[in-house]
Formats: sequence, C-alpha cells, structure tokens
Amino acid sequence: QVQLVESGGGSVHPGGSLRLSCAASGFTFDMFTMSWYRQAPGKARDLVATISSSGSSTNYADSVKGRFTISRDNLKNTLNLQMSSLKPEDTAVYYCYAKRLAREYWGQGTQVTVSS
Repeated sequence: QVQLVESGGGSVHPGGSLRLSCAASGFTFDMFTMSWYRQAPGKARDLVATISSSGSSTNYADSVKGRFTISRDNLKNTLNLQMSSLKPEDTAVYYCYAKRLAREYWGQGTQVTVSS
C-alpha cells in the first residue's frame, strides 16, 4: 500500500535548523510531483514548497524563500526539506504530499515547534 512517512520534526530555538524527510513507498515515486505543506493550530493547511518529478524545478512560498530548500532522491524514494533560520511562525505540523494527475497521497505529518 501507499505510504508517506515523515521524520525529522522536533523543537528548536528561533534561528535554528531542522531537516525533514519523507520516505515514500507503494507508488512510482519518480513520476510524482512532491510537496511539503504545513498546518498551524487553527489555520488552513498551506503549501510550503514543491519539487517536480525529476527534481529540476522547485517553488517556494514567499514566507520560506531563502530559508527552506526542498530536494528529492529518486533512487531512495525520499523527499527532504532543509529548514534554516527558523522562526516561531514556522511552528506547524508539516506534511509530505504526492500528486500525479488524479492520484494524490498525504503523509501523517511531523510536528515542528520553534520557540525560545
């Protein structure tokens, strides 16, 4: 069955860094566009970053540009999000998302908390 399993979340001070990973299985990973979304308490789920199936193209929300980097390893079926210069407003549950045509899959999420 399809699985997207996030890891790497945790608590960090403002200005710190974290690296999230998403291990994918059960589908043809290198054919899917992959994204990271996040959802803060009481707020909608927002798109953070997207990477094309080949990894050649990326897009970022304005709020994370220059601080976050999305990447993928199609040999290891892994999606990553390197987060630096973290701010309290980055606190949220981060979700891995896969999409190709009408097929889409979500991970279960990993909590990131940025607090002093």
